Formats: sequence, structure tokens, C-alpha cells
Amino acid sequence: MVLTPRSSVVVDIRPASEVDFPALLQVQQAAFGEYAGVYNLSGWTTETLESLKDDAREKHILVAEANGEIVGSVRFWTVAGVCVIRLLSVSPPSQSRGVGKALIREIERVTTDAHKIYACTMLRTARNIQFSLNLGYKAETILPDHYDHLDLICFAKYR
Repeated sequence: MVLTPRSSVVVDIRPASEVDFPALLQVQQAAFGEYAGVYNLSGWTTETLESLKDDAREKHILVAEANGEIVGSVRFWTVAGVCVIRLLSVSPPSQSRGVGKALIREIERVTTDAHKIYACTMLRTARNIQFSLNLGYKAETILPDHYDHLDLICFAKYR
């Protein structure tokens, strides 16, 4: 069998507005739903519109839009010079097509008040670990028994 890379998708990256939140939640649920039955992901797959609105008051949220449809999102904020990235979500049909990379690159571009950019992923997700390494992030910390008893690996990029 010959595997060919999936073609990239052209996306528009922009700040999310409240009208985007229902579609954003659908993408997040589909993206993290891939791990259902393997990990306890209830917080990521059952987030409510109200809790997303609360989160949006404290964090920046970007969405990736392709052909008028939201295909990805990510949240981030800066504390004491460290930009923290959370909940990078890409719809399953758009994964491995440059959407996640575009979202991370936009965070790197717009974040001017951080000397370090920091993101964690589940330790047992080789694809996500390779994604971070490919973007130039270095493994920095392992957080054993963290959210819902998951082991996380955290990556950093310094400026």
C-alpha cells in the first residue's frame, strides 16, 4: 500500500466570536472524540456553551475557517511571560492538512508579550508529540497523573 500525504487546506485564521461557539464545540467534540474509550475526556468532549463563554472571557480563542466552515480552534493566554496553549482542535477530515500548524503559527505571530510558548498533550499520542516537535517545540516536562489521571508531555518554544 502506498500512502500519499493529504493535501493542505486553505484556512482563514481569525479570532472567534460568540456566534462561532456552537461550531467550535462540535469540532472540539469530534477531535477529542477520537480518544473516547481510551481516555477519560469528559471535560473536553462535553464542554457546554456556557463554560466556553466563561473561558472566552479569560482567554484568546482562534478559529480556522475553510470554505465558510469552522474546521479548527485553539485557546491561549499569557501569564508572566508564558503563552499557554490549550485545546487545539481540528475536525477529523481536516487533520494532517495544515490546519493545526496554521493555528499555532498564528499564536506565535500575535503573541508579543511572551518569552516562552507552552503546550501539553497526552503522553501516549505519538501523532501529537510529533506535531509539536515538527513545529520546533522541545519536550520540557512530563506531568504524570494529571487531568483525569492522564500523563501529559509538555513542550516549549523560547524566543
